[in-house]
This record gives sequence, C-alpha cells and structure tokens, in this order.
Amino acid sequence: MVSAKNQNMSYYGYILLFSFLGPLCLSFDKKVAYYKHVPRLILPTILVSGLFIVWDQWFTERGIWGFNPKYVGGLYLGRLPLEEVLFFVVVPYNCLFIYEVVAAYFKPVNSPPLNKGFLLMFIFFGAILLYQTPGGWYPSTAVTLALVTSFALLIRPPSWLSQYIIAYLICLIPFLVVNGLLTGAATNNPVVWYNESEFSGWRILTIPVEDLYYNFDLFIGFTLLFELQKNRLSFRK
Repeated sequence: MVSAKNQNMSYYGYILLFSFLGPLCLSFDKKVAYYKHVPRLILPTILVSGLFIVWDQWFTERGIWGFNPKYVGGLYLGRLPLEEVLFFVVVPYNCLFIYEVVAAYFKPVNSPPLNKGFLLMFIFFGAILLYQTPGGWYPSTAVTLALVTSFALLIRPPSWLSQYIIAYLICLIPFLVVNGLLTGAATNNPVVWYNESEFSGWRILTIPVEDLYYNFDLFIGFTLLFELQKNRLSFRK
C-alpha cells in the first residue's frame, strides 16, 4: 500500500540523487560503456532488491530499525519511505558501475591469496560480531548470510572474485559517506535509526559495523546474477 504526505524532495532523496549522478553520467564512458549492461540489472533488481525490500519491511515492522519522517518525503510503500525503496536500485547500480570500472581500467587477475586473505578476515570479524550480540536480529541475519556466502566463495571461488573484492573495497569510500549521512553524521538526528538491542553497538563513526556485511550481501547478490547473465550470453554466442 502506498501512502503520501507531501511530494517535496527530502534530505534522503538528495543523498540518493547526488550519489547517483556521478555513476549515471560516467556510464557513457567509452571504455566502460556501462549503459550497455543496464538490461542485465533488471533481473538482479527484481530478485535481489525485492528480497531486501521484504527484509527491510519486516525489520521496520519489528522496530529493529526505522526512518525519521523529518528527512523523508512522505511517500511510503508499506512502512518504507520511497527513498528507502530507491536505495535498493541506486546503490547496486553504483556498486556494479565501480565493479565494471575495475574490470575496464585495471583488468585484475583473479588472485587466490587476495581472495583467501580477504574472506578469512571478513569471516573472523563477522564471527566476533555474532559472538558480541548472539541474540541481535541484525547480526544474526546480515552477518550470518555474509559468512555463509564467504565460506561458499572460499570453497568454490568464481573467476571474478578478485574483481568483486577490489570493487567492494573501493565501494567502502562512497559507502562511508552515504551511510554516514544516513546515520546522523551531518544531522542532529539520523535518517535511519537502529534499535540498540538488536545490533552489536559497534560503529564506524555513526555507521553500525553490521552495515558492512549487509552491503556485502546486497552487492554479492547483484554481482552473482549480473555475471550469470554475462556467462549465459557468452555461451549462446
């Protein structure tokens, strides 16, 4: 159900808009030609973003996190402001843009030492988060899913894993900016608030550490479907 209060551009809306403008304009760079891959984003957006929106809606209903009405425009899909729904379109688009830039400009060779080192470290810190808050819904879901995925990647690493890891690490820079703005780095109150009892309490400035694992889950889901479509097209050729 969609409800509306007003149609003014919100603080959250401006964050999404300005984070989207750069990748959108650079999508026409001849070397990357990201615009050609946009059709391959349709399936991940439907499946992965759809799943995350359901997850987001459920957490919002349970009071695990929520949204400050002062910083959103007033259009809602269920309990989620429209800006939060658009987050699951804009952020994966931007992350996959960086993923394709890494491929076009750096042409990374798949590196087993890099893959193993990153995943083991990621698993180690994730395990600490789970130990810190064994009953917290946020680490129990986001971190556990990331750890299961990381173990699967260790056992059977895809050929694009190093490219993904490099892109993920680069994405941490805009991630810290955008998530910082959403969690109160530049405002008196956060756009997105978190129930303190449902996460570890560890933050990077204002950002819950679990967000690193949540974004990993979202990005890896998009990348997997993105690459599966690429391989299917190559096989047909």
